[in-house]
Amino acid sequence: MNGRIGQLAAAAVLATALGAGPAAAQDTIRIGELNSYKAIPAFLEPYQKGMELAVAEVNEAGGVLGRKLEVITRDDGANPGDAVRAAEELTTREGVHVLAGTFLSNIGLAVSEYAKQRKVFFLASEPLTDKLTWDNGNRYTFRLRPSTYMQVAMLMDAVEASGAKRWALVYPNYEYGTSAAETFKALLKERVPDAEIVTEQAPPLRGIDAGAVVQAIADSAPDGIFNALFAGDLSQFVREGQTRGLFDEMPVASLLTGEPEYLDPLGADTPTGWVVTGYPWYGIETPAHDAFLTAYKDRFDTYPRLGSVVGYSTIKSIAAGIEKAGSTDTDALIAAFEGLEVETPFGEITYRPSDHQSTMGAYVGNLDLVDGTGRMADFTYVAGEDVLPSPEDAAARRPAD
Repeated sequence: MNGRIGQLAAAAVLATALGAGPAAAQDTIRIGELNSYKAIPAFLEPYQKGMELAVAEVNEAGGVLGRKLEVITRDDGANPGDAVRAAEELTTREGVHVLAGTFLSNIGLAVSEYAKQRKVFFLASEPLTDKLTWDNGNRYTFRLRPSTYMQVAMLMDAVEASGAKRWALVYPNYEYGTSAAETFKALLKERVPDAEIVTEQAPPLRGIDAGAVVQAIADSAPDGIFNALFAGDLSQFVREGQTRGLFDEMPVASLLTGEPEYLDPLGADTPTGWVVTGYPWYGIETPAHDAFLTAYKDRFDTYPRLGSVVGYSTIKSIAAGIEKAGSTDTDALIAAFEGLEVETPFGEITYRPSDHQSTMGAYVGNLDLVDGTGRMADFTYVAGEDVLPSPEDAAARRPAD
């Protein structure tokens, strides 16, 4: 089976799983979803499950505007050009009503620009770069997850309290990583004016030379580390750093590391004491999360990852937006999403009219090792609205529509 045929076959299987039937196209609301499934399976396999659960719940409750939801998905090949071609296929050949998804920030920016040019509604589920809703924002693009600015801001109280003044930065060398690093440097200057950056290590995504990176950081003699690596790059960095004692009595502020997708593989190698953003599914006690956790476990016989929450909330957001709009018309949907309130496993979120960013937050806590398993301890939920700049400041960063 060649790659192209394989992609289409996989898409057909997923479409069927998420509500499509042979005669469904004319009677359903079609969501065109694209993502880096082959490149980032740890996050995106749970993400698919989250979408499946939400579609099932919406359709079992009668659908939206009397119509069932159907998700048609494509793998974007973790490549901006392939992503745009997939988006074009979804909008022209498949006739989808909206676009959704993407994981990597450079992919999200490419699809956002496509949505702007083609005047198609796009809900970016996962990409975190600040540019998506600020510098490169447009009226057709909204984002669900908290941005790099939001998640870095969540860590800054701990960064300031650490007393560290010599910071080493390590991040993947692509849009998300550079956005996270620039945000950290800007917020560090505000919070700790006499702090300095002693080294920046930016290995290629999925191509880290962990030994060289750890040695370069050690040679710079920092007294604090900011990390934005994730997935396999994170695992290699952590294990090499542990072996060389890099993290001994070293304050580390780290994005995403508390997400089960990236924390679980570390196992007994989990570094303790890091302050991280993440998703402690095992310790959240709220009615909204309890209901989601029970439904997810009942359907899939496993616990949710953060991707599960993102996939689920993506579909619930689109369903709520279309219901509010009263149609799938793009202009009506944009108007509906501005100020849209949606119930998610993290509680109610709002899509801000000023910058199209949702107020979904994240959990912040310290890494701990419990029975050989990495866990977040002493965690708290930080709502997105508590770390976002004012609507006026955010709107000022966006280009004119």
